[in-house]
Amino acid sequence: MMLQILKKLNFNSLTKSIFSKNLVANLLILATGFLVVNSNAQELSYKKDKSLFVKPIKNLSDKQYDTFILGRSFFTIPWVEAPSATTARDGLGPLFNANTCASCHPGNGRGNLYNKDNQFSRNLIAKLSIKNRFTKEHKEILKTSALIMEPNYGMQIAINGIHGVNYEAKPDIKFKEKKVIFSDGEIAILLKPTYALKDLQYGPLHKDAILTFRLAPSLNGLGLIEDISDEDILKNQDEFDKNNDGISGRANFVYSAITKKMELGRYSWKASIATLKQQTADAANNDMGITTSIFQNDTCTKNQKACNEAPKPRDSIDLTDLRLDAITYYLKNRKTYSAKKDKAYKEGLEIFRTIGCISCHIDSFVTKKDVKISPFTDMLLHDMGEELADGRSEFKARGNEWRTPSLWGLALHEKINKRKPRLLHDGRARDFQEAILWHGGEARTSKENYMNLDKELRKKLIKFLEKV
Repeated sequence: MMLQILKKLNFNSLTKSIFSKNLVANLLILATGFLVVNSNAQELSYKKDKSLFVKPIKNLSDKQYDTFILGRSFFTIPWVEAPSATTARDGLGPLFNANTCASCHPGNGRGNLYNKDNQFSRNLIAKLSIKNRFTKEHKEILKTSALIMEPNYGMQIAINGIHGVNYEAKPDIKFKEKKVIFSDGEIAILLKPTYALKDLQYGPLHKDAILTFRLAPSLNGLGLIEDISDEDILKNQDEFDKNNDGISGRANFVYSAITKKMELGRYSWKASIATLKQQTADAANNDMGITTSIFQNDTCTKNQKACNEAPKPRDSIDLTDLRLDAITYYLKNRKTYSAKKDKAYKEGLEIFRTIGCISCHIDSFVTKKDVKISPFTDMLLHDMGEELADGRSEFKARGNEWRTPSLWGLALHEKINKRKPRLLHDGRARDFQEAILWHGGEARTSKENYMNLDKELRKKLIKFLEKV
């Protein structure tokens, strides 16, 4: 029935609906707009400023601003290998992908699939695990770990090593074109990836190895996402699809290395990390080989002799709690981009809602500090179909499930990087339309609804997504 309605839908009827539905809302905005702007102005901005994501929120005290600047410095200034005269920043590696956090998150935005030399960038991370065999050993590991590590290479591939330590491997993704035909005859070409690694330096992968790739996400609004209550996230769960809408989002409950208990997952592509502080420590450890009080060991595996014997920094912990907390504070207290709710935005949002995207990409939450935000995510896991499945389980997340990614902030990618963002977890989608066309599983109906829209409505929806 929904598809039949959409096929009959035309631009005029939709826009009339939008204007009528928004008449009262516009009057309310006129009446209360100053209050809305003032309550959110400290955190939110709709300015398309390429440096927005590195700017502090307003009204920080002198002490808070000092913490912000300290965190920003440790986020952006390169780490060096030990031993070094730069004792505050030695401890890079022995295996690593980048020497700064900012390397993977240019301008604190989303990473790029390719670098300036048209090679795979260090923003693209190869992740490894092996299949859970449900043995006693595996069951014990999975009480506190998201997955079973690949024995030769660990949880992810390092493309760099310090002096005397070989890197692990290099990414080798091949893309094959796939044709999609719309009901009106339009043809879209998708790029289907085949994952591989080349130049393996420490032997072959385990026979049960699972290889997948992740592109560094935007850091827009991380602190505000942490400030959404568990209750507001969990109320959108419908694991068994009791309302029969085809959407059955569910939370990932994960082990926290900080609190030593199971908590609601919010961060990473499969919602396998509960807090921003642990996400920061995890990235420091896996991406740069930096130890913290949370992850105290280098990422060398048992058979990586040179890695295990590499020179150690002066201190047993590379990134102290003071500095880790400062980085976390910096990430939480930056300006967040949120699109201006103008006429084009409202028209696009109505289309977005009509075809069902809003069921997962929820546009409205209110934080514990009473800030109204539009992250366009429910932070829940969804089955996205076999074509997007990577086979990798992380805590309760299955191999075909993904956390709904936040859409906000992608509008600044081109400002920051001078190129359009590559989308989805592995960057296969070159634009929003391609990303939509990869949707399957619970999102299949929304994809089909999009494909049956009038072409002008499709264009309006894409322009809306480019604003968010």
